[in-house]
Amino acid sequence: MAETGAPSLPQSPPPHTSVARAERFVWLTARVLEQRLFAHHFRGGAADPVETALDAYRNEDGGYGHALEPDLRGPVSQPLHTAHALRVLDAVGRCAGQRVERICRYLTSVSTADGALPAIHPSQRGYPAAPFVPVVDDPPSALLATGPVVGLLHRNEVWHAWLFRATDFCWQAVESLEESHPYEIEAAVAFLDSAPDRPRAEAAADRLGRLVRAHRLAALDPDGLDAYPVAPGYAPGEHHFPYDYARTPQSLARAWFTDDEMARALDHLAAQQQEDGGWPVKWRHWAPAPALEARPVVTVEALRTLRAHGRPVG
Repeated sequence: MAETGAPSLPQSPPPHTSVARAERFVWLTARVLEQRLFAHHFRGGAADPVETALDAYRNEDGGYGHALEPDLRGPVSQPLHTAHALRVLDAVGRCAGQRVERICRYLTSVSTADGALPAIHPSQRGYPAAPFVPVVDDPPSALLATGPVVGLLHRNEVWHAWLFRATDFCWQAVESLEESHPYEIEAAVAFLDSAPDRPRAEAAADRLGRLVRAHRLAALDPDGLDAYPVAPGYAPGEHHFPYDYARTPQSLARAWFTDDEMARALDHLAAQQQEDGGWPVKWRHWAPAPALEARPVVTVEALRTLRAHGRPVG
């Protein structure tokens, strides 16, 4: 006789769908955090286990460390780790309350003279880090680090004294961009998609879209990638596609691309799923552990992007 009162478990997806193949990959390779994020996004899992897993990376200063962003090793809090934590909290609807207040205090403590964030705080010195994120004693303000954080805080209607100066920095940085690279453009979009002045954001996004197309910063033909330059310092073949800028159809960056260009890019993204069920890391590999830990992060993001754009993932 079946036992009564036992909790029902979520049903596994059919064994040959994109999600099922990715699920096996996640269980074989992922950290607990990505396992629980996968369960939350694709198996109906609760948000509480995600928060619990994220807590393992939180430090007493309110920031996050412990290689949450895999390319920065060591225990110390860093802006890039903390931005990663905010993305996780946003993804599970928990970007609010005392946790975020503590994060804002940490961001205030590491901000530069103009109220922005450095990409790498000097406290990283002495711990391993990817060679493409050098540690310097007096790091400059970086839109790359500041834009996504400010965007997420505005998106979740968080208000803190630090946010005012950081927002001003982002506007100045975005509106003065002339020469850029894909990751910086992505950071600008992350800010503009949630910036409170919508007409100003739309105007800035329109200008950035013209810059992206003029400088061929988005590969519009996946079958002809040789026609698109790779930014200096990037890995060979580290191209960026329309979906990298427009993660959802609601992004301001979606207007930069035709329906056909977006469709071809999404076809390309779906086709990148590998035999083991995961998606590849396209940036430069420098050590085994960071590459291994990053692939489940990339895999969950790829599935979310495909689903957001209406692609069946199973």
